[in-house]
Amino acid sequence: MTQLTPTRQAISQAIATLPAEVLADLASFIEYLQFKTNSSSQQHGQPKSNSFLMAIAGLGESDEIDLSERDEEILP
Repeated sequence: MTQLTPTRQAISQAIATLPAEVLADLASFIEYLQFKTNSSSQQHGQPKSNSFLMAIAGLGESDEIDLSERDEEILP
């Protein structure tokens, strides 16, 4: 697969030659690419499957010093 723009067929053929031991890594990479594609295609919304993680990701950026007192009202 030395083409600059590989076709689906060329990718499928390359996958067929991979040893079974690396298929889990390949599946993980495909999931990453799907996530990356879905995330970049979302204009203003969050990906549904990761909305909880994305909602709490910004907690560390708060100006409040102690959020532990308000954890129940912050977390869904």
